[in-house]
Amino acid sequence: MQSPLVSVLMPAYNAELYIGEAIESILNQTFKDFEFIIVDDASTDKTWETINKYAKKDKRIRAYQNKKNLKISLTLNKGIKATKGKYIARMDADDWSYPYRLNKQVDFMENNPEVVICGGTMNICDSRLRILAKREYPKDNDRLKKIIFRHSPFCHPSVIYRTDIAVKVKGYFDQYNCAEDIDFYFKMGQHGKFSNLSIPLIKYRTVPGSISHRYEKRQEIVTIQSRFYAVKKYGYKMSFFDKIYNCLQYISIFIIPPVVKIWLFNKLRNS
Repeated sequence: MQSPLVSVLMPAYNAELYIGEAIESILNQTFKDFEFIIVDDASTDKTWETINKYAKKDKRIRAYQNKKNLKISLTLNKGIKATKGKYIARMDADDWSYPYRLNKQVDFMENNPEVVICGGTMNICDSRLRILAKREYPKDNDRLKKIIFRHSPFCHPSVIYRTDIAVKVKGYFDQYNCAEDIDFYFKMGQHGKFSNLSIPLIKYRTVPGSISHRYEKRQEIVTIQSRFYAVKKYGYKMSFFDKIYNCLQYISIFIIPPVVKIWLFNKLRNS
């Protein structure tokens, strides 16, 4: 049997409320040549039961369950090892992909072989997927590789990347569980270009209490550490101003209240 062109990779943990919508948004893609790898990270709710229900109906779904909670990095690495596609498209269990997403991203990657990872615009939504705001990302490679020292160049659940390169860089670093994407981008960036599509690819659900939407000191600390690690380990160059920015950001973690910090971050990012 011929391998699919795309492997959609979705980790899941206690996502019973929204994972059905996430799965259906992938199954309803206009692009059909894909497999759907779902890895349940030892959920304690009915996430696994929901995954199995869909897997029995659609043979494109290949479901795996961790015997114990491994956290996001090792769960993603397990999924990468299971993939058969030329490309891996990331998806989160509480988000929703537009039907044209895979078609647009595959077309772009096929026509731009120098690009190793491609994301896109996201629509930020409430728990009912009602759009609250839109977040766009730069498209130019040089620009993206500069801003990575200040904030993420991609919306992680919107990215698609080349499987062979992901395997070559050994996937995600398990010591950076709450900022696993940044280190991964640095490693991928050693082997090719970054890009983003200007159209919305996903609805990014903001769910109170989820890991990705809580303000956590550790997440920001690890993100800063990963930037300096990239300079030391991967040979990236950080400008003097970026060094100052990261040092001030580190200090601010301990002196500025989280609510104020989030407001300032959004203000600066959108300016």
